Amino acid sequence: MTRLTFLGTGTSQGVPMIGCDCSICRSTDPKDKRLRSSAFVEYGGLKILVDAGPDFRTQMLRAGIRHVDAILLTHNHKDHTGGLDDVRAFNYIEKAPIRIYCEKYVEDSLRKEYSYAFAEHRYPGVPEWQITNIDEHPFTVSENIPSRKLLWIDGKGYEKIPVSAEEWAAEHHPEEAFKGSYRPKQAEIIPIRGKHFTLPVLGYRFGSIAYLTDMNFIPESEFQKLEGLDHFIINCVRRGKHISHFSLEEAVEVAGRVGARHSWLTHLSHQLPRYEDLCKELPENIRPAYDGLAIEA
Repeated sequence: MTRLTFLGTGTSQGVPMIGCDCSICRSTDPKDKRLRSSAFVEYGGLKILVDAGPDFRTQMLRAGIRHVDAILLTHNHKDHTGGLDDVRAFNYIEKAPIRIYCEKYVEDSLRKEYSYAFAEHRYPGVPEWQITNIDEHPFTVSENIPSRKLLWIDGKGYEKIPVSAEEWAAEHHPEEAFKGSYRPKQAEIIPIRGKHFTLPVLGYRFGSIAYLTDMNFIPESEFQKLEGLDHFIINCVRRGKHISHFSLEEAVEVAGRVGARHSWLTHLSHQLPRYEDLCKELPENIRPAYDGLAIEA
């Protein structure tokens, strides 16, 4: 079973937008309150986060998320990477770096924006990441078992202690380790290539759920990766052409072509109708997502 929870379904400015007095931003419907787009996926026994924007801390607390095996980044824009410093809490509690999967250009951007996390002499307590570069080819995500355990020393920072998979299992999965039945969990992820204006971005397929955000173009060759879906998630910011996102009309057209049993719109702006009104004008199998919505397949 795969379960995806929408942690945020808004655009880069969220809804309501700062300083705006439009009817959408003034809506009292909780489904019209949208944090920056992100999703939490439970797949193959793993807990995977797609993007970590500026609302990361609020989203983790609101959803009660206490463990993450990996973070998959779609691209390098701040509304999708601006919360990565807050993984420090997971580092401290779980005594392990967080695994991040992203394209090489995204890593290069992180090295500039978070230079303090990559410095030779780092300030104690900076985020601890383990970055793996990916592209549009399938890759495997494994349970977050570190090769070095993080031990916090006050006034000094982390001491990194070598740890074997067996030692880690004995500490975190004692019953299974004792019985000799412990096997690290892993799952294959299928990336979906798209373009965000001219920027190459990735969406991801988890079994029969696919999550695509911040795109306005999908190459013809990628549609075969989207066959046989139960749930298809696609970004949509407004009616009418947009330079870097699918419009409402385009998103509905793409969803129709993909032909999933259910399609969901995310990355929604205050330029679209209220949730209830938008539902009324969409086909029955296409619905706007909202923060906190969970889907299963």
